[in-house]
Amino acid sequence: MKAVRIHQHGGLEVLRYEDAPEPRIEATEVLVEVKACALNHLDLWMRDGVPGWNVTFPHVLGSDISGTVAQAGKLVTHVKQGDRVLLAPGISCGRCEACFKGLDSACRSYTVFGVMVDGGYAEYVKSPATNVLPIPGDLTFEEAAAVPLVFLTAWHMLVTRVGVKPGEDVLVIGSGSGVGSAAIQVAKLLGARVIAVAGSDAKLEKARSLGADETINHARQSIAAEAQRITAKRGVDVVFDHVGAAVWEDCFQSLATYGRFVTCGVTSGGEVKLDLQSLFGRQRALYGSFMGGKGELVEVLRHIAARKLKAVIDSSFPLRDAAAAQQKMESRDFFGKILLHP
Repeated sequence: MKAVRIHQHGGLEVLRYEDAPEPRIEATEVLVEVKACALNHLDLWMRDGVPGWNVTFPHVLGSDISGTVAQAGKLVTHVKQGDRVLLAPGISCGRCEACFKGLDSACRSYTVFGVMVDGGYAEYVKSPATNVLPIPGDLTFEEAAAVPLVFLTAWHMLVTRVGVKPGEDVLVIGSGSGVGSAAIQVAKLLGARVIAVAGSDAKLEKARSLGADETINHARQSIAAEAQRITAKRGVDVVFDHVGAAVWEDCFQSLATYGRFVTCGVTSGGEVKLDLQSLFGRQRALYGSFMGGKGELVEVLRHIAARKLKAVIDSSFPLRDAAAAQQKMESRDFFGKILLHP
């Protein structure tokens, strides 16, 4: 098969479009012919190298995958050859206490496609049968690939971790990203007022089309000052962040008393200064969030199938042009998901 693999960590130049062995499956696995694979910032981190994550080379990136079943293991009964499927991105053991509770990402052996196992930058990928889900409704392969990681992450953050309630104010940082565009929709589904933050008016216009009620252009406006203005100096109930250090101070100062700050990433760095007096004095709360469980993804897919939530796609590239696709992601000149097609 053809695949894009890395043989070492580095820049765009380490992405090689080349021949690779087709995966062989076990009795409880499924071989999927990839039709679409969506990019995530995780791909860039894996390409560059993450301290403590020891990857076996050559390695195939890509966490968000849709396609058709090429072969099902002899013990697999819920899908068959030719079925249209998407893959739940997180892989857990399914046997530990965390897995039994539905807390997949707390499993000690938890990983994600494209991290410690090969992912979707290829014509074929193998998957545990428990990760293979039917594509709901009339979703295209492209829409199906654009959903799992970002919507699962946003759902886990806003529903499971901080429990957004109707009427609350939610500040969404990086609203032009895949997870940001998902967060706008999930927060609106929950009945919140959404304040979207991005670095261009074009992105903010698209954020409004997804349901954002108010917008802040961080390139020319203070996030904290605008959040205070919009909320009549009360502050926001929830900050949804995945950027980190570059926006930390503004985000923290935007929080209301009893406000909750939830983060799933640090694309601008993870070292921040915390004023503990402002934390306890205003009774604010900080939440870390990482991926989510398969049960949460199933719930998300119900809303996707009903078109209450929708995949947001920016652009598509042939698999051989994976470097160009990652370059576009690095440029931040996109809104929604970037896709690869084998």
